[in-house]
Amino acid sequence: MTRSNFRLDWSARTDRGSVRDHNEDAFAALPDQGVWIVADGMGGHESGDWASQVITRAIGELPPTADFDALLAACSDAIHRANAEIYTKGQERGAQIGSTVVGLVVSGGAFGVLWAGDSRAYLLRGGVLHQLTTDHTQVQALVDRGILPPEEARTHPMAHVLAKAVGVEATLELEGFTDSVQAGDLFLLCSDGLHGVLEDAEIQHLLMQGRFDESSDSLIDRCLVVGARDNVTVVIVQAQEPTQLIFAPAEAAPAGVQP
Repeated sequence: MTRSNFRLDWSARTDRGSVRDHNEDAFAALPDQGVWIVADGMGGHESGDWASQVITRAIGELPPTADFDALLAACSDAIHRANAEIYTKGQERGAQIGSTVVGLVVSGGAFGVLWAGDSRAYLLRGGVLHQLTTDHTQVQALVDRGILPPEEARTHPMAHVLAKAVGVEATLELEGFTDSVQAGDLFLLCSDGLHGVLEDAEIQHLLMQGRFDESSDSLIDRCLVVGARDNVTVVIVQAQEPTQLIFAPAEAAPAGVQP
C-alpha cells in the first residue's frame, strides 16, 4: 500500500527512438513505496544500458519504510552504491561508463527529487509546468555564470556534454530538494530524449490533453513523429485525493420482511 496521503496514479514508457539501434534508458517504479526513477546510460552499446540498469536494480532493492526522510536517504544510498559499482567497472575496462539519474519520492504529504545529469523532473501544478531540476551540463554551467544566453543553450553544439553523472567519478554529489504535495500535482520524470526534442510548452500541452494514463504514450509518440534522435523515457505520477466511500444507513425493512 502506498505510504502517502494521496492516491498516486502513474504511467511510464521507454523507447529507443527513431535513430538509435538500442535503448540505454531505463526506469524503475515502486508505487507501493512511492518511488520512481529514470536513468539514461552512457558509454556505448551494452555499457550504457548496463549502467542505467545498475541504478534501477539498486532502487528496486530498497527496504520498505514508512518514514519519508529514511526513504529519501535510502534512495540516495542506493544511487551512491550504483555509482561505486559503475565506476569500478569503468576503471576495469579503461572506459568512461555512466548514467544520468532523476528520482521522485512521495510519502505522506511530501515529495523529494534527487538527480545527477540532464534527466529532468517537472511538476504540473495549477495548469503551469515547472522544471524542478537544473541540468548538470557544461552549457548550463555557462548559462548559470551569465556567459551564455539561455535561449542559445538548447541549440549549442555542447548542449549534451554532462558535467555530472553516476559512475563517472569515484564520488558523486547528488542534488536534491523536498517540498509538499498538493492534490492534483502531476510529476514528470524524463530523459533528455524528451526535453531535447519537445519545448516545455508542448510538453505541458500534451500533459493536459486526454486521459492521464495516455500521457506517456502521447509524449513519446510526439517525439517519434518529429524525429527522436535519442532514446526517450517518461514516467508520470499524479497525486489525487484518496477516494472515500460513504455508506448510507440501511432503511428499515417493511413489517413482516426479514432483512
